[in-house]
Amino acid sequence: MKSHFKFSKSQRNGIFLLVIIIVVLQVIYFFVDFSNYEYSVNADELKKYEQEIDSLKQIEEKERAPKIFPFNPNYITDYKGYTLGMSIDEIDRLLKFREQGDWINSANQFQEVTKVSDSLLNIISPYFKFPEWVSNPVEKKSYSNNKPKTYSEKADLNKATALELQRINGIGAYYSEKIVKLRSQFIGGFIADIQLQDINGLTPEVIEKITNEFTVKTPRQIQKINLNTATVDQLVTIQHLDYDVAYNIIEQRQLREGFKSLDELIKVKDFPANKIEIIKLYLSLD
Repeated sequence: MKSHFKFSKSQRNGIFLLVIIIVVLQVIYFFVDFSNYEYSVNADELKKYEQEIDSLKQIEEKERAPKIFPFNPNYITDYKGYTLGMSIDEIDRLLKFREQGDWINSANQFQEVTKVSDSLLNIISPYFKFPEWVSNPVEKKSYSNNKPKTYSEKADLNKATALELQRINGIGAYYSEKIVKLRSQFIGGFIADIQLQDINGLTPEVIEKITNEFTVKTPRQIQKINLNTATVDQLVTIQHLDYDVAYNIIEQRQLREGFKSLDELIKVKDFPANKIEIIKLYLSLD
């Protein structure tokens, strides 16, 4: 065995040289880049891919953008108006207009009320959705043979049943029950036909149809309150008047040295002007 592992000096030098060569080759392999490939770029293909990427980005941006669905502009809230791009002043004008009980029935009227720009109106108006009776109004037919009923021919609204009310076109079980329920809240029933306006969702057209067939013939007897001497506690017993409005009424009464007309109430701060005809049922100037 010893003879197999015993090397001469020249052999040992050869082995040492071989190891150095192997190490050098390994270092060169790991640290020297022998790749000399040349890449050619097709400008037309590159531009095509860039356009495709840009189109995909645009589609993604559109999908992420807030979507606008058809809506009734009469019910725009602060948040909804903000997302549509309306300013605070434009939103406030709309809300103030609606608080008066008025309705917007066209895109042009919406711009008149809110003062929005033409550019914004062009963007949002295609999404306006008005009730069917506004979008496609049906022309009223006049029948010369059908004369309006006289007071004596009409039925008493305070005695009408829900089934009798449902005979009116536009009054189903839902609204007939609401009319009877509201009437039952007052001992003695309604004071006047105008109180039908307190039923949410009952349009003026349907109210007119009701009053063509029914009217209050046995009004509830009430003790009217003198507007010029009433206290706050007396005023808050009236429908639609709260303490804030009652205090404002008395303050306005002092400034005016008394009210000369019940219609002057609409000048009172925060007064519910759309309910003035109902409120006037409980007041007098005597």
